[in-house]
Amino acid sequence: MIVDSAESVDGLRELLSSALEANLSLISIRQNDIMKRLTSWAGILAVPTLLVGIWGMNFDAMPELQVPFGYTLALVLMGALMWVVHRQFRRPGWL
Repeated sequence: MIVDSAESVDGLRELLSSALEANLSLISIRQNDIMKRLTSWAGILAVPTLLVGIWGMNFDAMPELQVPFGYTLALVLMGALMWVVHRQFRRPGWL
């Protein structure tokens, strides 16, 4: 009777350990999905950050300063590049 009880306790301990490992694996998978999404959005926002950083240096000889719609074209370019990056991250299911 005591041997059966000890085996039962060991079996339950092993079952509980397996359940905890499965739960930790599910949590890890969920965290990886969240990190993919955060990384994707950071990559999308890096595009306008880079372009604004370059254009914000107050140079005198910037080609878009002499173009009538240079500012508008710059905004359209940023939006288009962000759309391309968003599409690239959406394709494998990161977003």
